[in-house]
Amino acid sequence: MNDLGDARWRTLTLRFMALLAADTRDQLAWLGGRELETESVVEELKFFCRISEGLTEREAFEPKNLRDLQAIGRRLGEIDAACRVGLWGNALATDPAWDEIRPLARQFLLTTLGDWRQPLPRPVRPHTGDQ
Repeated sequence: MNDLGDARWRTLTLRFMALLAADTRDQLAWLGGRELETESVVEELKFFCRISEGLTEREAFEPKNLRDLQAIGRRLGEIDAACRVGLWGNALATDPAWDEIRPLARQFLLTTLGDWRQPLPRPVRPHTGDQ
C-alpha cells in the first residue's frame, strides 16, 4: 500500500464486510432502529466492491481478495430492484439474497484477515441539524 487514502478505503471496506458477514440478529442490533434504505446500502457496498480493483492494483488487497469482493459485487448486482425498495432491516429478515451474501463476506474476511468474526463498524449517527 502506497497511499494513506488506500489504507482508509481498505479499512472502510473491511468494516462494511464485517457488517455484511455478521449474523442477521447482529446486523439488526447494529441498525438499532436506524432506518437505512436497502437501495442505499446496496449501492454503497457495490461501490466498495468496484474500487477494490484499484486497491488491489496498488497492493491494498491481494488478488484472491479481489475475487471475493467481485463475487460479492456480482451478487449485490443480482438483487432484484423490487427487493431494493424499503428498509434494509426488513430486507435482512425477508430477502434470501442477504443470506447468500453473508458467506461471501465471511470468505473474504477469512481470506483477508484469517477470521470472519470482526468488530462491527461504529454506527453512523443521524444528523439532527440542531447545532
